[in-house]
Amino acid sequence: MNRYWPAFADLIRVPFENPELIWGIVPLYFGWMLNELTSSKASFRTAVQTGFGFVWAGAHWSYLYFHRSAHAPRFSLDALLAVNVAVTLLILSMGAVALVSGIRRRYPPGCSFLGHARFANYFMIAIFPMQSNYRDWSWHRLAAILIFAVPIWILLHFGLKPFRK
Repeated sequence: MNRYWPAFADLIRVPFENPELIWGIVPLYFGWMLNELTSSKASFRTAVQTGFGFVWAGAHWSYLYFHRSAHAPRFSLDALLAVNVAVTLLILSMGAVALVSGIRRRYPPGCSFLGHARFANYFMIAIFPMQSNYRDWSWHRLAAILIFAVPIWILLHFGLKPFRK
């Protein structure tokens, strides 16, 4: 655990140390708390919330690909850039489907899981520094995200239970 805590803390801290990431991460935290305060039942409202969070994160990451800064990725055939692009495209497409499904009040076949995605913003927040190219993708960081997912979920589930209907 001593090995993964610094990696996890770094992933949470990095977006707040870099002003160009703050506008991308704060709405994700807000959406996460909003999702956690709603019912755990699948609904079109939670699909809209999840869709907005996914589209917001994907749009921010896409912006960073084209914005020239010290951390902007260079287009190459690098495997890590391929992971970033694949994750961004996956998140954007899932977000668009969730958002449209929530607004239309109808899920496409096999996509009703998008209404259950209460904890999805945790993963968007945790991978945010890696997707923004402020930290590299690594198995060590991915393991830290997965290790701390359950304790954080338990803490939020029981900590926010009095505020849920």
